[in-house]
Amino acid sequence: MVTVVAINGSRREGSYTKLAVELALDAAAEAGADVELIDLGAVDIPLYHPGHEPGTEVTDLMDQVREAEGVIVGSPVYHGSYSSAFKSFHDYCGFDEYEDTAVGLVASAGGGSYGSTLDHLRATIRGVHGWVVPNQVGIRGARNHFENGELTTESLTDRLADLGRIVAEDAARRAGEYESVPAAD
Repeated sequence: MVTVVAINGSRREGSYTKLAVELALDAAAEAGADVELIDLGAVDIPLYHPGHEPGTEVTDLMDQVREAEGVIVGSPVYHGSYSSAFKSFHDYCGFDEYEDTAVGLVASAGGGSYGSTLDHLRATIRGVHGWVVPNQVGIRGARNHFENGELTTESLTDRLADLGRIVAEDAARRAGEYESVPAAD
């Protein structure tokens, strides 16, 4: 069985990003993956400094990513890019953590634009040889899609579920554990 880890890159209480990656993670579990959540809002990640050890907490989180066959990365949009919480953690990660790992991307925007955040996430994940799946989910005007901690927009719920399932299936395929369904005659 493969493991899929979701990384919540938001530090905000009641984060829409966290709710979104949890939905995708639930779908990965339904697809048969063991799942874990890394909530960067619950830890203080030191700024990356070459030659300095990040500490046990960060090293343990890096181990979770390294041991996973699939990762779902979620970040709120900050100034057209991803969050400093994700950036600080991601700077510690490299080829060892992401090489040949199936990765899905989620960006939640308070306003209307999330495209550059997804582009930046994709470029930096591919830079450490993560295998970014084609599906991705951007949430425009996130506060308009959630009520009382629940996603209320069915199309976004479906897209997040698809993302989680696709990451789990691609992770299983890469690990040699995926049994494809034969094509119909």
